[in-house]
Amino acid sequence: MNEAVVKRDIRNISSADLKVFLTQAGEPAFRAKQISDWLWVKSARNFDEMSNLSKSLREKLKEKFAINVASIHQSQFSSDRTIKNTFKLFDENIIEGVLIPTSDRMTACVSSQVGCSLTCKFCATGYMDRKRNLDAGEIYDQVVLIDKQARENYNIPLSNIVYMGMGEPLLNYANVLKSIDRLTSEDGLNMAAKRITVSTAGIAKMIKKLGDDQVKFNLALSLHAANDKKRNEIMPINEQNSLKALAEALKYYFLKTKNPVTYEYIIFNDFNDSIEDAMELAKFCKHLPCKVNIIEYNPISFASFLNAEEDKTEAFANYLKKQGITTNIRRSRGKDIDAACGQLAVKEQ
Repeated sequence: MNEAVVKRDIRNISSADLKVFLTQAGEPAFRAKQISDWLWVKSARNFDEMSNLSKSLREKLKEKFAINVASIHQSQFSSDRTIKNTFKLFDENIIEGVLIPTSDRMTACVSSQVGCSLTCKFCATGYMDRKRNLDAGEIYDQVVLIDKQARENYNIPLSNIVYMGMGEPLLNYANVLKSIDRLTSEDGLNMAAKRITVSTAGIAKMIKKLGDDQVKFNLALSLHAANDKKRNEIMPINEQNSLKALAEALKYYFLKTKNPVTYEYIIFNDFNDSIEDAMELAKFCKHLPCKVNIIEYNPISFASFLNAEEDKTEAFANYLKKQGITTNIRRSRGKDIDAACGQLAVKEQ
């Protein structure tokens, strides 16, 4: 077995436990802050990089701990400049993350789980098994590596992060929030929380927990249908998290955070693209301040859905705008390399 699997990842231990280890090793407790800075501010990938620690302390750390970093395994470059990465984890599992460059931003789309347990019918990841949750450090690594990629390829740093890759973030709640804390805190990468969006398929009790925790980042709900019958058909999670339950949770979340919500709406041909569907969506939007992103569908081999026709998409968006709802039509990026929304699925290596 790989040694790194046996040793505990130092990024997963508390500051208090690290101080105990240092004291027992005859080291001053302030070294814990230096180690934390190396891990979360300077993004050190091994103990030898920690140059202000003595060689003997670095050896003690190596004996006791590992830094289970994610590494880029493969990168694919799209004709629209999108870059899709497969990341190899310490245990040989593979996840995917994407760099999405546009005229006004550089966005990292990161994964939160290896696979997914939600089985949404239109999403390639939903046809994979969920193997495990990602640690906060593994999520953090994706951001660091994609930021490096943005600087090297486009000479521009990351501006935004979206938790819209593989997995359901709210089913890995603690690690997702810890990763965001490391990305946004002064003891981490010091990014603005408002530049981060977490997307959920809709787990009512966890949306309420986001409210209780008064999070500062943005929340997006993958809605895709505003009546229960259609949503049940494409998103089995809706059977336990009905639109009524979600509306109540979102109202609670808004009451606690004052953050508006984004509804993501993939528009499928002859399924959810009619004006009647738009009317149902507009009604759902009345619950709290929100905006709607209409997303063109990217066909996958597992499913028979097709993207809605252009005129229907425009009519749908115009109806919502006339109801006073901020609405954007999002064009897909990275389709030619299976990097677009709903296409992330690790192919057998």
